[in-house]
Amino acid sequence: MFSPVDYTKWTDRLCFDIALRLEGSGEDIPDILQRHGISPSDLAEFSKDPVFDKKVRHYRDEIREKGITFRLKARAQAEELLTTSWTLIHHPDVSAAVKADLIKSTVKWAGLEVKGDAPESAGGVSITINLGGEKQEMKLVEHESAE
Repeated sequence: MFSPVDYTKWTDRLCFDIALRLEGSGEDIPDILQRHGISPSDLAEFSKDPVFDKKVRHYRDEIREKGITFRLKARAQAEELLTTSWTLIHHPDVSAAVKADLIKSTVKWAGLEVKGDAPESAGGVSITINLGGEKQEMKLVEHESAE
């Protein structure tokens, strides 16, 4: 029976690794496939996905323009780690404190946290998260920076 390829199986890290290889560095394709747990036919199918193709081209352009920098590698890894963070936040065995820290970190990384002393009258949204009896409260206030 025919089963369509799950295009969501590819990751940003796979795109980055393919871009590195196409730009002449990084691992060989068989090593990339093994590390990501995919077959050559999976990769062939992923390459038909315009989003996958666009992501690989984006990474190739950055590699050509900026070289392989620590920051570029870290950004590719961070995007993948968001999946791990999401899984931990929703796992019942993870403590409320760890969940709260992950949520706070995600808000910070997204650039949504309040910087400096924002006036209380600036408006905003107050979010209360109750995780297993521990109450964590965050106040998000949107305002323009004075920079």
